[in-house]
Amino acid sequence: MKREDRRLRYLFHCSTRSAFLSASSLDYNLPMPLRWLSPGVLVRTCALTAAVTAPFFIAHAQKKPRSTAGRILLLPRTIVSGDRATLAVLDANGRLTPGATVLFSNGDRSTTDETGRALFVAPLNPGVILGSIEGQPGRVPVTILTPAETSAPRLEVTSIPEIASLSDRFEIAGRGFCGGADANQVTISGAPAFVLASSPTSLTIMPPADLQPGRASVDLACKKQNGPPLEVVFVALELEADSSPLAPGVHRQLNVRVRGTRAKVRLEARNLAPEIAELSGGNPSRVVSSGGAENVAQFAVVGRKRGSFLISIHLLSPRATPR
Repeated sequence: MKREDRRLRYLFHCSTRSAFLSASSLDYNLPMPLRWLSPGVLVRTCALTAAVTAPFFIAHAQKKPRSTAGRILLLPRTIVSGDRATLAVLDANGRLTPGATVLFSNGDRSTTDETGRALFVAPLNPGVILGSIEGQPGRVPVTILTPAETSAPRLEVTSIPEIASLSDRFEIAGRGFCGGADANQVTISGAPAFVLASSPTSLTIMPPADLQPGRASVDLACKKQNGPPLEVVFVALELEADSSPLAPGVHRQLNVRVRGTRAKVRLEARNLAPEIAELSGGNPSRVVSSGGAENVAQFAVVGRKRGSFLISIHLLSPRATPR
């Protein structure tokens, strides 16, 4: 499996009867169910949704997934030799998956607990290790660093996204984080965020469910040490498209409105059903939004045959070193 930014993607799905917007993690190219924000607002049968994967955000009506249902493996990008770290496993519907077994290329294995996460100890030998979900294809590489490379007298942040999506997990790199996910205190605009995966050098975080678009403070703490003051611009992506049936040769424009910033942002679209429709500009296709008050990005598809087409659209966010 190719390692890429492990983000929630917006997906637009059109069929002869309906259209909807959802999100997914393309680690395994699988869709994820989402929390409704404003159904039916954009076009006749299209609805905007946003995703959250923390257990306390998931509807009580949802059953826990089976232990064999894990499809998406979240690992910290870097771990520290001999130190603790936390991984997470999601099912195809985006739910944290208890009882999932994760195998490592050095022979180690971990099983997720009731939260769908697992605490493990990094191997002693520095280098690269591969992790995978038992019975599933694809492996995720993780770099093992030495304690000497990661020692710091205080909690430091070396990299954080300048812009992130409200419905997207994002990553922070640094030193002095807690390997146990719940030992990290992360708040965004004062509201607690959920740490999916962690190590002393890496955090994978889901924003709070009710966070509004715009600039927000991000505060970190671990073992009574506070991190530096941080800010991230969180944006909402709203899709506008014609939901009428797509026929061979029919051109369809997809408009993505960016709320939360007037700055131009880069978006990437991937065609997940190339046999149904062709994505103009190649696959993947990257565009830059217009910026300004409207701040719109445009993609286009051309029908090849009747049926459902699936396009994923996600934010390409630059990472920056805090000033």
